[in-house]
Amino acid sequence: MDELLSKDNLHYRDLARQVAGQYVKPVAAELDRTGEYPWEVIKALQETRLMGMWIPKDYGGESSGLLNLCIVVEEISRACGGIGCAFVVNALGSLPIALGGTEEQKQTYLPDIAAGRKLIAFCLSEKNAGSDAGSLQTRAERDGDDYVINGDKKWTTNGAAASLYTVFATTNPERGTRGVTGFIVERETEGFELGKREDLMGIRCVPVNETHFRNLRVPAANLLGGAEGRGFRHAMMTLDVARPFVAAQGLGIAQGALDLALEYTKQRQQFGQSIASFQGIQFMLADMATQVEAARHLVYAAARAVDAGVKDVSKISAMSKVFATDTAMRVTTDAVQLFGGYGYCRDYPIEKYMRDAKITQIYEGTNQIQRMVIGRALIREGASS
Repeated sequence: MDELLSKDNLHYRDLARQVAGQYVKPVAAELDRTGEYPWEVIKALQETRLMGMWIPKDYGGESSGLLNLCIVVEEISRACGGIGCAFVVNALGSLPIALGGTEEQKQTYLPDIAAGRKLIAFCLSEKNAGSDAGSLQTRAERDGDDYVINGDKKWTTNGAAASLYTVFATTNPERGTRGVTGFIVERETEGFELGKREDLMGIRCVPVNETHFRNLRVPAANLLGGAEGRGFRHAMMTLDVARPFVAAQGLGIAQGALDLALEYTKQRQQFGQSIASFQGIQFMLADMATQVEAARHLVYAAARAVDAGVKDVSKISAMSKVFATDTAMRVTTDAVQLFGGYGYCRDYPIEKYMRDAKITQIYEGTNQIQRMVIGRALIREGASS
């Protein structure tokens, strides 16, 4: 792929690869065991200015584009899917501000996020409103110059680490998705409560919490975009841009698992020779490598479409997410198989890759929902041709 990448792409890839090798890989297993947040890695990402690479230069970022972000996420996730998530979820939380915030909101919040001084989380899902994001029960009511928010959010990734939250609530339940409105909430605001931390199967170094809003009062200036009823649009715009970098997380996990499988099968001896010399093993490795490379091309194509300003990226964004994350699950499962009994032991790193891969098929829109997005796009295209 090097020949298809620009000097800028290669710069970010090499920088991320350096951070991954020096800071991520040595702590991945320990943080998976303890569940501690990767603060030292975040510090290294701050120092290399990777924390704000998706934020426009006018607000202190690098404005480096989605393809470069995907490349960085891929390299970090290649060493640890959990740390890759801890890094890129800040893009998910801040994109609603970057894409739909007012100028004042961008000036107020984005510079601290770009510098890594503040981490941010995305609060959309609820217990009864996951894939059906239009069924939010969290309410926001106008009260003079403020809004009062009441409700509960589920699956707030980065919840305990963040100091800022983009929160979606309904200001008019009778209007369905058209009544959804976004808000910027600071953690110190009275009425904000950090709830239960989920005990996760994978990405264990990332705190995923319930977040609660109890008569939380925010000024109208924190109304995302300065108007009610735009929240669902802001959330969907964000997810269209975000899905390729979730796909990149899956891609990195798959590549990391393939790397380990290749190394192990060349070293493992059975019947007087390395198991990599057996045709059956070679066929498995060939399929794994082909799937990873195909996923890489699709992820990069989706990212390039966003960077080029393609008007409707929903279909290719969903395609990249579903294919790359399904690939991550297939490749990591096959990698565990190639390790044999050792693959089932936590003494070896490969089982963590399989656990980390699974969530990529679920969050930021399950892969079943992605297939609905793709299918509906195909039908619309067919009707208009």
